[in-house]
Amino acid sequence: MEVTSLMLREVPTEERPRERMLQYGAEALSHAELLAIILRTGTVSESAVRLASRILSESGGLRSLVDMSKDQLTQIKGIGDAKALQILAGIELGRRIAKSTFAERITIRSPKDIANLMSEELRYLQKEHFVCLFLNTKNHVLAQETLSMGSLNASIVHPREVFRAAIKRSSASIVCVHNHPSGDPTPSPEDIQLTHRLVEAGTIIGIEVLDHVIIGDQRFISLKEEGFM
Repeated sequence: MEVTSLMLREVPTEERPRERMLQYGAEALSHAELLAIILRTGTVSESAVRLASRILSESGGLRSLVDMSKDQLTQIKGIGDAKALQILAGIELGRRIAKSTFAERITIRSPKDIANLMSEELRYLQKEHFVCLFLNTKNHVLAQETLSMGSLNASIVHPREVFRAAIKRSSASIVCVHNHPSGDPTPSPEDIQLTHRLVEAGTIIGIEVLDHVIIGDQRFISLKEEGFM
């Protein structure tokens, strides 16, 4: 349960993130200070900045915080339902902003276009997410769908599910994307095998698999560019 926060006058000047943001801008603030602004208040014994620092420490940092549920967040001392929801809302808003940059019928011309579209959404996730981008004849993205959420090191995808979704959207072609939570986008033998199966199925059905891109931490690999398809 959340408790009464410290009064602002009791908080050292250097721990007043809103004042620092007004003076120096958001880019000058640390992760903890930005999170403190979202939290708005601390507890009776901690300022918002100190609470935010502890949340980041106990959760394992931003990468892990992104994947936490409300129940997991409320296990952290000082975080009740309200603060947990504030954090989750901030994370979701960030995801939507990252996606909205490319929302206007983006055209896929290269693996870099795919990485630009999907990296911020996938790079911090702690489980593998397999996503399909559905394209029209001009390679415009019609839609995207997460078709599988796997374990820390595996993602189970069946071509049947992939092409059922593609046919439903009248796709001319598709692009496959998934993340490696380790941060290393090097394709595994299973990634290569799955790609071959999808390419074969697409050839039979008449929906081309243009590429399969693996997202790591600030890196990506195109299986097409690497010669695996």
